[in-house]
Amino acid sequence: MIPFDVAGRTGRVTGLEERAARPDLWRDAAAARAMLQQLEALRGPLEAYHGLTKRRDDLAELIELGKPEEDPDLGREIAGDLEALQRDAVDLEVRILMTGKYDAKSAIVAFHPGAGGTESQDWAEMLMRMYTRWSERRGFKVEVLDFLEGEEAGIKSATLLISGPYAYGFLRAEKGVHRLVRISPFDASGRRHTSFASVDVLPEIAEDHEVEINPDDIRVDTFRSSGAGGQHVNKTDSAVRITHIPTGIVATCQNERSQHANRLTAMRILRARLIDRQEAEREQELAALRGQTQEIAWGSQIRSYVFQPYSLVKDHRTGLETGNVQAVMGGDVDRFVYAYLRRAARGRAAPPEAPGGAAADHAAGRG
Repeated sequence: MIPFDVAGRTGRVTGLEERAARPDLWRDAAAARAMLQQLEALRGPLEAYHGLTKRRDDLAELIELGKPEEDPDLGREIAGDLEALQRDAVDLEVRILMTGKYDAKSAIVAFHPGAGGTESQDWAEMLMRMYTRWSERRGFKVEVLDFLEGEEAGIKSATLLISGPYAYGFLRAEKGVHRLVRISPFDASGRRHTSFASVDVLPEIAEDHEVEINPDDIRVDTFRSSGAGGQHVNKTDSAVRITHIPTGIVATCQNERSQHANRLTAMRILRARLIDRQEAEREQELAALRGQTQEIAWGSQIRSYVFQPYSLVKDHRTGLETGNVQAVMGGDVDRFVYAYLRRAARGRAAPPEAPGGAAADHAAGRG
C-alpha cells in the first residue's frame, strides 16, 4: 500500500479551509478556484480513508461479537463486506496516486485506427466498446461527441466524453497505441493479422480561465453529419468543426441536435487539446534539460492483445499480463491502470502481479 500521510494531509486541509473562510477569498477569482480545487482533491481521499477506517472497526466488532463461525448467514454477510472493503481500499490507493493537476476531471477519449483498413477500424471500435464497458462498471456517464463509421465495419474515428470523478486520472494511463493480434474475420483466407489503434485521452476543461483562445485565431466550419445515423449521429447540417489556426489543432462535434450545442462541445474539445499541447511542450523542455529523448506517442505501443494462437493481454510498460482476454475486452482494465499508476508514482517499474493474483483482482474490482 502506498504511504498515506493522514496527519500531514489533515493539516493542509485545515490550513486551506481557514483560507477559504476569509472574506477576501474571491478577490482573485482564478487563485480562489485553484485553491478550492486543491482543497477538494485533498479532502476527498481523507474522508474516504476515515470512512474505510470506520467500516474496518465496525466489521472487527461484528466479527468479535457476532460469532460468524456459528452463524453461516452472518459469515457470508461479513465475507461480502470484507471483499467490498478490500476493493474500496485499493480504489482509495489508486486515487492517492493521482496527483496530477487535472486528474480529478472528466475525460475526453478519442479513438483512431492505424493503417490496415477495415481490420484496424474494427479494432478501434472494439477499444471504444471496451472503455465504454469499463466506464459503466464504474458508474461513469458516457456521451458520444463525435462518431465516423467505417465503410465496411468499425470506425474511422470516435470521441467520447466520460464523466465522473477522477475519470481522467484513471484513463490517462490508457493513452497510447494498442496492438491487436488475431485471425481476421475480414480475411477470407483466415490469416492472422496485426492491427493498431490509438487512444488519446484529454481532461475536460470547461473553465475559460484554464486556457485563453483568441476568437480571431479560430475558424468555424459547419457541415452535414457524415455518419450513418442511429444512436451516434443526428443527420442534420448542425455539425461543427473548429480549427485553431496558429497550431492547426482541429476539434469536431456532430452529436448534439443544435449547431450552438455542437459548437460549445467542440470548443471544450479544442480547449482540452490546447492544454494537452501545452503540457507536452513542458515535458519536452524538461526532457531536453535532462538530456532525454522523448518518444513519439504514436510509436509508443503500450499494450498488446493477442487472441490467436493463444490468449494474452500484456502491458509493455509494467510487464503486467493476463490470459483472460475476454474479461479485459469486457472492461476489466483496472489492473493495468493500477500497475501503471504505481509505477509512475514510485519512479520505477512496479513488479508485475501474477495473472489472476489477489492484488490484480482487487484492482480490477473483484475483491
